[in-house]
Amino acid sequence: MHRDIAPSPIAVLGGSGFIGTRLVGRLIELGHEPRIGDLEASTTFPDRHFPCDVRRATTLESVLAGAGIVMNLAAEHRDDVRPVSRYHETNVEGARQVCLAAEEAGIKKLIFTSSVAVYGFHSFPVDEGGPFEPFNPYGETKLLAEGIYRTWAEEDPTRSLVIIRPTVVFGEGNRGNVYNLLRQIASGRFMMVGPGTNRKSMAYVGNVAECLVHAMGFGPGIHIYNCVDGPDMNMNDLVALVYDCLGRSRSRDLRVPLGLAIAGGHLMDVVSRFTRTTFPVSAIRVRKFTENTQFNGTRLLSTGFKPPYGLKQALASTIQAEFKNQPGTRADR
Repeated sequence: MHRDIAPSPIAVLGGSGFIGTRLVGRLIELGHEPRIGDLEASTTFPDRHFPCDVRRATTLESVLAGAGIVMNLAAEHRDDVRPVSRYHETNVEGARQVCLAAEEAGIKKLIFTSSVAVYGFHSFPVDEGGPFEPFNPYGETKLLAEGIYRTWAEEDPTRSLVIIRPTVVFGEGNRGNVYNLLRQIASGRFMMVGPGTNRKSMAYVGNVAECLVHAMGFGPGIHIYNCVDGPDMNMNDLVALVYDCLGRSRSRDLRVPLGLAIAGGHLMDVVSRFTRTTFPVSAIRVRKFTENTQFNGTRLLSTGFKPPYGLKQALASTIQAEFKNQPGTRADR
């Protein structure tokens, strides 16, 4: 579908980040002219960087000028952002400012990376229809931002809005929650919280980038899709995969009761608040780890999207790239 897109510039807001860098590289491969709009300079594509802040429409003028498509990946997304008002400033007010700047620039197509965090926790795979019960400020503000973009699209029937809701994203070079989990497992110091039968939906960065490229081909109207790689794995299977990729055998199986882990997470939250220190353990992270977080991605597949990477293949590639030289792996022997 993307081959039918005219070669006008594409503004990638938040393009200096993990997903944005992979996306910009893919767009260049396909012959497009991406521009990176970001507060931070791009270390991979410095010549394509335009300094801007999504919270201020006037700073977006240069990166949006003459662009045919805006892709907004910019967001406050970490679990420990303080003050909490920053989620609203970037995710909600940022959406409002991007819409204003897009209208001023005459842009008709906008692609927004939202998040499955808009759904919250549920015991069943959730599709694009919800329910919507976000459990933290990140999910709440992403849902509010979606409403702002919907209003923008509904004001003009010739406008095209694509909302992509990725599940947790991993890949080579990422330093987010999946990396931290894989690192703990690879270190040999990992302790399972609960029985480990809870299932997790994940998405590989290469597939997310390809999904966003695919989204460029949608026409006028509002299009909403989950972005999920499957089949989902449970935590026990994920641990086994890491050990297998590193050529290790599981010599022990340490487990922490769920109640004890949550209590410890709340304690770390209190300490973090008073010391202004960030810890890898928090009540939210424990809950996210132990809950079923499954999402249905069949609607996107029905549009003809074909993810180029299989989930286990992508996990194995990431594990080998990040941890193959850690002490105790087969590669070190």
